[in-house]
Amino acid sequence: MSYGQRPWLARYADDQPADAAPDYPTMLAAWQAAATRSPDAVAIRYFDYACTVSKLDEMADAFAVALSERGVRKGDRVGLYLQNVPQFVIALLGSWKIGAVAVSINPMNKERELTELLTDSGAVALVCLESLYDIARAVLPKTSVRLTITTSELEYQTRNDERIFAGVSRVRQQGTEDMATLIEAHRRDRPAPVELEASDIAVLTYTSGTTGPPKGAMNTHGNMVFNAQTYRDWLKLDERDAIFGVAPLFHITGLVGHVAVALLIPCPLIIACRFEPNVVLEAVREHRATFTIGSITVFIALLNTPGAEREHLASLTKVYSGGAPIPPSTVEQFIDKFGHYIHCAYGLTETNSPAHMVPLNTRAPVDPATGAMSIGVPVYSTVVRIVDDAGAELPPGEIGELVVSGPVVVPGYWNKPEETAKALPGGALHTGDVGYMDADGWFYLVDRKKDQINAAGYKVWPREVEDVLYEHPAVREVAVVGVPDEYRGETVKAFVSLKPGTAAESAELIAFAKERLAAYKYPRSVELLAELPKTVTGKILRRELR
Repeated sequence: MSYGQRPWLARYADDQPADAAPDYPTMLAAWQAAATRSPDAVAIRYFDYACTVSKLDEMADAFAVALSERGVRKGDRVGLYLQNVPQFVIALLGSWKIGAVAVSINPMNKERELTELLTDSGAVALVCLESLYDIARAVLPKTSVRLTITTSELEYQTRNDERIFAGVSRVRQQGTEDMATLIEAHRRDRPAPVELEASDIAVLTYTSGTTGPPKGAMNTHGNMVFNAQTYRDWLKLDERDAIFGVAPLFHITGLVGHVAVALLIPCPLIIACRFEPNVVLEAVREHRATFTIGSITVFIALLNTPGAEREHLASLTKVYSGGAPIPPSTVEQFIDKFGHYIHCAYGLTETNSPAHMVPLNTRAPVDPATGAMSIGVPVYSTVVRIVDDAGAELPPGEIGELVVSGPVVVPGYWNKPEETAKALPGGALHTGDVGYMDADGWFYLVDRKKDQINAAGYKVWPREVEDVLYEHPAVREVAVVGVPDEYRGETVKAFVSLKPGTAAESAELIAFAKERLAAYKYPRSVELLAELPKTVTGKILRRELR
């Protein structure tokens, strides 16, 4: 069976085409069509603020003119150092309207990381929260940034919720320009038309740097509009839906699975600055969000939030998770508590969010041998092969590396031809993830290549051990790593955080795993932590635990 074929279509999603063509060549063209079609629709909800499509378009026009008058040109890079605030979307659209490239920057980045990204991208402008400017101030003289625009998370709302905004105040920064003032100064101005093609870069999104310095994935307009359409069509999203932006907007999941698809439809994008479980629960209920996608740690946090009730998420009928393995036990707990199934999606920065998804209203199979839940099936026009170390394609059931081809894949890394050639030979992305495909076309992720543990010659995949420990009723989060061992060379260690109000000893958890795993797989030690270290997107950081 060829991986290019899709045997699952007839059985699981017979109303889904195997291949698709984008409706629009660029994200800007998609937005312009949406703005013409639905000017009065709500585009953004931010606490008590609602912004229509036409108002968002007007503000993006004004911002584009302000950038242009200050010398920002087509192809220039504009850094966005922001939380999940309306200004992110305004600045993104405004940059596209003059053909500039947005550089999405993690708002948790400190001086070293910010310097790396601004230097590598060659950004000429930076849009920055006032609350982050003290970090930026020390960095900017070392970079090519010549225009700094500041704004505040307090803009565009009046609630000032202490759970989100404690300690935040308005501070005008010397040597910067205020974003709201610029927009007001150019209200009703329109930028000169710009010609963009599908191959033009829309955003530089930087990889997490787990295998070396961060690399800027060149997410093109064609990439982004294709996967925005994938979300729209796969999940049957339309203007009656509302998207809750639980993932950070700087991350590829937030950029495509939240912003791009909301701009394409258009439908409301609900954002709340940053993740706070109680605020999320209240905002979903208040604004009737119907779809979200986020890391599984987000849903674990909601499950363990005191006072969370089924009615909080009653409207949220299209729930997806990506970015980290999903324990089947967590899915069942979410169904029991909130009544909704968590569908899996799998992708990378280099695939513009999903390369695989579980069809809507379909339950993914769980491998009875390993307990792993399927990550889904390839999305439209996407071919995924499983290959061995020599690059030879493996048959169903055999474990190897996932290699992705199709319109979801970026053309390469910014100014890194050697890294591009290594990771994307011939345009096919070698993901570094290990998995297999079953006879029905469902794909399963085993783990990252680099995370495999070699215990006395036996191969142990951390995810399998983690899934077993998640079955323990007291376990909230778990991460498994290999640690040095004099006798075995390497052995298995687990780091565990417990659910509120529960108790468990390390010995109890070791015994629990020992009953359910082969002798070489169960953890020889378990360390209990109050919290496991995570990225801002919710991925648990195994490298820090090592």
